[in-house]
Order: sequence, then structure tokens, then C-alpha cells
Amino acid sequence: MADGAEEGMIMQAATGLRLLLGLAFLLLARPAFAEDGYDLWLRYQPVEAPAQARYRASAATILAQGTSPTVAAAAGELQRGLAGLLGRQVPFGRQVADGAILLGTPASSPLIRGLNLPLQGLGREGFLIRSVALGGCRVTLIAGNEDVGVLYGVFRLLRLIQTQQPIVGLDLRDAPHVQLRMLDHWDNLDRHVVRGYAGLSLWDWQTLPRFRDPRYTDYARADASIGINGIVLNNVNSNADVLTPHFLERVKALADIFRPWGIRVYLSARFNAPMALGALPTADPLDPRVQTWWRAKADEIYRYVPDFGGFLVKANSEGTPGPQDFHRTHADGANMMAEALAQHGGVVIWRAFVYSAANNEDRFRQAYSEFHPLEGQFRDNVIVQVKNGPIDFQPREPFSPLFGAMPRTNIGMEFQVTKEYLGFNTHLAYLGTMWEEALRADTYARGQGSTVARVVDGSLFHGPRSLLAGVANTGNDRNWSGSQFDQANWYALGRFAWDPNVSARAVAEDWARMTWGNDPAIVQPIVGMMMGSRQAVVDYMTPLGLHHLMATGHHYGPGPWIDNLERRDWNPAYFHGGNREGIGFDRTASGSNAIEQYAPEVARRFGNLATVGDDYLLFFHHVPWTYRLDTGRTVWDELVVRYSRGVDEVRAMRRTWAGLAGRIDPQRYAEVAGFLAIQEDEAQWWRDACIAYFQSLSRLPLPAGYAPPAHDLAWYQAIDNRYAPGRDQP
Repeated sequence: MADGAEEGMIMQAATGLRLLLGLAFLLLARPAFAEDGYDLWLRYQPVEAPAQARYRASAATILAQGTSPTVAAAAGELQRGLAGLLGRQVPFGRQVADGAILLGTPASSPLIRGLNLPLQGLGREGFLIRSVALGGCRVTLIAGNEDVGVLYGVFRLLRLIQTQQPIVGLDLRDAPHVQLRMLDHWDNLDRHVVRGYAGLSLWDWQTLPRFRDPRYTDYARADASIGINGIVLNNVNSNADVLTPHFLERVKALADIFRPWGIRVYLSARFNAPMALGALPTADPLDPRVQTWWRAKADEIYRYVPDFGGFLVKANSEGTPGPQDFHRTHADGANMMAEALAQHGGVVIWRAFVYSAANNEDRFRQAYSEFHPLEGQFRDNVIVQVKNGPIDFQPREPFSPLFGAMPRTNIGMEFQVTKEYLGFNTHLAYLGTMWEEALRADTYARGQGSTVARVVDGSLFHGPRSLLAGVANTGNDRNWSGSQFDQANWYALGRFAWDPNVSARAVAEDWARMTWGNDPAIVQPIVGMMMGSRQAVVDYMTPLGLHHLMATGHHYGPGPWIDNLERRDWNPAYFHGGNREGIGFDRTASGSNAIEQYAPEVARRFGNLATVGDDYLLFFHHVPWTYRLDTGRTVWDELVVRYSRGVDEVRAMRRTWAGLAGRIDPQRYAEVAGFLAIQEDEAQWWRDACIAYFQSLSRLPLPAGYAPPAHDLAWYQAIDNRYAPGRDQP
């Protein structure tokens, strides 16, 4: 037991926590619902009886030390989770006892301070979970340098129990590899979500700030459980109105809700806001009036939200205003805004997704062409956010050549969690395998082993800031993401942001156990479906390195024949380059020479037909239809085989899911079964439409044993999906 002085301090801290913990528990408690996906991976279903007894012995009481809202959130979440997992309420204790779980930091807990724990190197967000003996009692310790680390440690302990891992003899140290782990919401102020397939925006600006939907807290809980610490509330194409007091008081309300969960809010800022809101005649970043306006606006925002994170900016891309409108550079614009935020500790995240009508080069080249000459010119509180590939979130792309090319610039990763090009919410496509592929790619920037992950986490060039962001897939649907399996991509984004070297399979296994149950007869088939799902989508949409074949605007369904749009790089026909002689986009020295933007080792691999590999063949080379692959088949035959294989893979997923009938709760089972049926229909549509079109170019017969499309090409070309969800305009 603790001595008298320590016990008195513990009781004093516990007294200070009671009101906060009581309020937290009331906020976290809500009526029970049928299994509809609302609880995400935080279901906290009871573990099996034999394991439950073991866990109960190690979780008899909760001893939380500290009085902050974050400690209250951590302790409340731990009590909530243990109540569900262990089937009984675990009380808050006042003193050390056998089976206590002790939460705190050296600053808040004399017990933790006295242990001289090895917390160095864990930063403010890292944590230590350790089984220790205190006063002869067996205790599980969750400690951090700051309260947010304790919060993350609580979620890790709960994950261990959820996945039925042992929690005795623990000695676990962990800290995030990436500083800023963010979700970017493409939510408009009218609640329409661009590229959103899960209903309206979560943010009800009309009822904020007076009504604070409890769902905002549940959203924050889910994000905190996977280590997300930044939220961009509005669309990168948003107008400037979000920067007005009317919206800032609502932004403040959300920031207040998110803060105890370790989450800071950010805003997408329109570059010409000084003209739109301030009536200035210019937004020139070198104009003193513009600089003064942004400084004043930053000061105003921080009066509402003292821990405001900063701005996300899309500039001079797809018609958005930017510094180039005033003959200035991206660095000029980013640095001006960063200067306004610097005294408050804020950052500017400047998107490198740029292409404009004035630039006629291969879109692959444009981001590098505009940003690489600016290497070393960006302030330390600017992060250049680069999409994983050089085109636009395609089912498969090589990594962007900007990764590894700017060692003196903070370079962050931008993934897309919402599946704009991968079947929206109805197609099962686990993106962890895509992100693992991108992050493990070798840039050769400093020799072999210079992976994209090492660029993103800052370990390769030792930059002052690191970022991994994902375009969110959440909305106000009850299941949050529009489908049960799309929740896995939200979950995986957080796990990869915490550690870019994590295994996609390990993440899938954890998610499956937490979401569907620990029975191996459930986990193994579900993980198997997930691990093969993204390749299935690649096969029936864009095999062999084809890309951007989606129909115009909404990107729903195939449109490889489209060749009449205003910009050439809006046309799928431009990207696949198909004609009577062959197919593919030549990015070698004989074409756009985009490969020159990579390190020589990478350029040689992609530029050589013998080493490029089937996955990227048509991304970098235009080849005859009769070009023969390592499989022994011609390009034409291989395309037909892969399109057909994609459909077969979806059929196999349907059979696997059917085998889980009776093991999955009825509501979620039925939803997934229905969506897989849609996916099979649409995979067949993709297969038949693309084969019909490409056969009209190649004029070659189908390989033996493969069925022709169900309809002629004109039938597929006549399909009109103008009302598909998630378009740029509501």
C-alpha cells in the first residue's frame, strides 16, 4: 500500500476527478442499439468466459491520477471498455490494490514519479504499459509524459483485451512515428460531402454551437483510439466563409469537444480570402496589406481556438486561386500564411496536387515540375502534402517522385480513405494493402532502403515536421462510412499514420477481431477477403497499369472511350493511349520522360520493359497488343484474363461471406451480402464495358474460354450516371 502522504495525494487527485469522470461516463453512455456498425471497432463485446476471468484479475479497479479532461476521457473510456469486455463495472479506486490499473504521468502521480520510469524518448504522445509491483500489489501501469500519452495507452490496453492478448507481464513502450496524423474532411458548409458516400457531413453547422451532438464525441473517441490528432473540418475547395465569426464560433465548439481526445482542428483556407472577406483588391502574398490581413485573421482564429492547428491550402489547381495568379511561387504563398501562424505555433499544409490549363505537360510531371525548383525555400512550419501517386488516387499508382526529391522540405503523405476511384462505399476494397505498397516503395534518395515511409515519418531527412493525412470517408450514416468494411480503411489510416511500417495484414486482423469477433472461423476468412480485395478492384477496373478509366465527373463506372472533354487530361482515352497499334502511356525518354523525375535506380526499373513489371507496364509504356508478357500471354489476352479474374475474385468473396451466415449478426451480415452482390454486378459491368471498348481498338478475338461482353459497346456507352453521389457540386 502507499504511505500516508502518497495516499493523501491520491485521494485529493481522485476527488478532483470525480465530477469530470462522472460527466465523461454520462457522455459516453448511450442506449444500446442493434449491431448496425455504429460502434465501429470499439464494440467492447464480452470476451469468452475462460479469458474473462483472467482479465478480471488484472482489472479490478481503476486508479486515475490527474485532473485534466484528457485524463477524465481516458479513465472514462477504460471503465466503459472494461464494463463491456468483462461483463461488470470496474470501479474507480482511491488506493493501490491488487489488480489496479494505474493511469498518470510523473507530474500528476507521485507513485509514477517515484518509479523513475524510462519515459524518455516517448515524447508527449508516447506511453508505457507495464506490469509492476507496488507495495506488494500487482498493478498494471499506463504512463506517459503527458496526459494524451496516457489516453493512447488506455486504448492500446483495451485493444489487447479486445483481441484477447495477454495483459500480464506487460512491458510495452510505443510512440507515434509521425507527428501530425490527420483526417481531411471534404465537407462543404451546406453539409454536402465531395467524394462522400456516407450521407451528409457530420458537422451540423446550423445547430452548432448550442447543440453539441453526442456523435461528435463518439467520432473523437474513434479517432483517438487509432491515434488521429488532427481534423481538417472543411473541403479544400471551400469558399472563405468558414473564416468568418459566424463559423468560427462553431469551429470553437467542435474544438472544445475534440480537445480532451488529443485532437486539434484545422481549416481549409481559400487563398483569396483577403479579397473575398476583406475587400482587398489583391491576394498577392508579398503585398503588405495581404500579410497584415492574414496576421489579423490568424489572431482572431486563435482567440476562438487557442490550440488551432493551422491551414490546409489548395492553390492554383483545378481553377482554385493561388499565388501564381499574382506571379508568385507556391513558396511565397505558403510562407506568407505560415508567418501569420508562426507566433501561435500553427502550420500551413500546402497541397502539391496541382495541374492547370496553362501547363500542357503530362500530369504525372506537374507536381514535381512546380515544387522541386522550390526545394529549401519553404518555412519550417510549412508541410508540402503530396498524394501517394502522381495522378490522382488511382486503384494502383507508382509513388510520387516528390517523395525523396526534397530533403530540405517537410513532405507529408496524402492518402484517400474515401473510395472515389475504387467503387465508392459498395465495393469491398481494403486499402491497407495499397498504402503498405506505397510506403514500402524505395525512393533510393539516399541509397537502397530510402523508403517512402522513411520520408513520411521524417527519419530519412530528419525534418522538423512530419505528416500522414487521409481524405475522410465518414458521414452521418449510422455506420459512419457507408459500409461496414469501409470502416476498416478509416481504422487502417490511423494505424499507418502512427507507424508507416505496420503490416497491412496485422492491421486487418486487429480490425476484424475488434469489429466481428475473435473466432478464427470468422477472422481468417474475413482477413483473407480483405487482403485480396484491392487487387480484385485493380483487376476489374485498371489492370496492367491502366489508370483513370472512370466515367466523367462522378467517377462512377467505366468510361475508357471518353475523349471529348475540354482538358486532355480529363479524358480517359488520353491516359490509356489505346489505338489500333497498341495501348499504354509512354513515360520513358521516347514519351513524356516522366521517369526522369525519379532517382536513377527507380527510373531504370520503370523505364525498362524487362524490369517494369506487369503492375506498371501500361503506366510507363505504350506497347503493341501482341506484346508478350512473362505469363506467356499477349497484352490483349492478359487484359481479358485479368478483367475476368477480378470478377471471379468478387464471386469468391461472396462465397466466403455466405459461409459466415449464422456467425455474423443478421443486420450487418445482410448489408455486406447485399453490397457484395452490387460489387459483383458492377465488376461484371467494368469487365464487359472495357473489353468491348478495347476490342474495338485491338480488333483481336477473345482468348479461348472467355465469354464475350453481354452487350455491344454502344450499350455501355449509353449508360448515364449523372446523379451518382459525391460529385463536386451537390
